Parts: sequence; structure tokens; C-alpha cells
Amino acid sequence: MRTGLLGGSFNPAHGGHRRITLFALAALGLDEVWWLISPGNPLKPKAGMAPLSVRLRSAQEQARRARIVPTTIERELGTRYTRDTLRALQRRYPSRQFVWLMGSDNLAQFHLWKGWRDIARCVPIAVIARPGYDRAAMTSPAMAWLGRHRVSAASFRTTGRWSAPALVLLRFDPDPRSATAIRRRDADWAERYRRGESGAVLRDPLTGTIVTSTIVENAIEEASD
Repeated sequence: MRTGLLGGSFNPAHGGHRRITLFALAALGLDEVWWLISPGNPLKPKAGMAPLSVRLRSAQEQARRARIVPTTIERELGTRYTRDTLRALQRRYPSRQFVWLMGSDNLAQFHLWKGWRDIARCVPIAVIARPGYDRAAMTSPAMAWLGRHRVSAASFRTTGRWSAPALVLLRFDPDPRSATAIRRRDADWAERYRRGESGAVLRDPLTGTIVTSTIVENAIEEASD
């Protein structure tokens, strides 16, 4: 199973997440993509962050009828860094080939992530263009290191077994939608999802564990010490 991993806050998940995921599925020949809904990200402000269960519900809504699996498995694994999450996923799912998906905005700051070179050596990385970030991404310290490992999407899609490090740059029509803009336009979005939780049991689609808004959400730290 060729599985893409798209990490993020999904605060909330929206059509832009879905669109880039469907594009990556086709461009890379993936079987499915897991949306790793982060319990917390220290590179983003905590103010305005909706509960994990609310963000999972928004992701499930956007993932309907697609080969997309929203999951809060990082909370269950108890890992603090993406590097450790990837290693834990590879141990738990040895029959899967994983590829890390990220927007060019994340590539621009990838060198700030804990053990970012270890991440690159662990799984291939596919970078999807995002409006306004291409220049910063292409001139970033991470790109200077990763650029020597660049492969085309066509060769990546047809290769038998992936190896890392490998960098695939994907370009498609820009999608201007963002979670920040949605929150500004609709300040009550989280409350509507929260009201929808009343009396309903929410299970993680991947692990089957129950997710509630009362769970203590430990931050997954990306930044270097």
C-alpha cells in the first residue's frame, strides 16, 4: 500500500486540503492518503486552536467518498516529533510505503523541524506548490540540501520500491483557500461541530479509538531545541 501522509492542524479541514490530496493521489500513484491531525504544533499559535475532536470531525466531512483517512494517531503514539511519528508508523505498518506530503510553505521552514534530515532519510518527500511561498521554499536551507535528491513525479510513480532521501516537486493550479481565512470569515465554525458531538461517539477512522474534546492534547514539537 502506497500511503501519503499529510500532517497539519486542520483547523478546520477545508476543500483546499481535499483538492491537493486528490491531486497528490493521482500524481504520485498513491493508494490512499492519511491526514495526520496534529494535537498541537509549536510553530503555530495555540490561540484559536479548536479541540482535536472538532478538527477530526471537520476532516471526516472533507474526506467523504475519497481515499482519504483522517486520523489522530499521533496522539495515540505519544510521539513529540514528526521524525519519531514516521519511525513509529513504519514499525506499526511495515507493509506500507509512506511518502510525506507538504506544502511549499512548510518546505520554507522545514529546516526548523527537529531532525529534518532524519525525516528526509526516513521517507520520500513530495512538496506541493502554495501561492506566495515558492520563492521562500526554493531558497530555503532545506531545499539546498534536498535539491540533489530531486526526482520527477513520473519516475516516482512508476518505481517499484521507494527510497529516501527523495524529493518530488508537484505543481498544479494554485488553491487560495486557507484555514486562517475560514476562521476569520466564520468565527463560530468550531462551535457548530462541537454541538454536533452531543451524544455521538467519535472514533478515529484508522485506529478505532474514541476521540473526545476532553482529552489532554500534548503538543507535537517540530522546532529544534
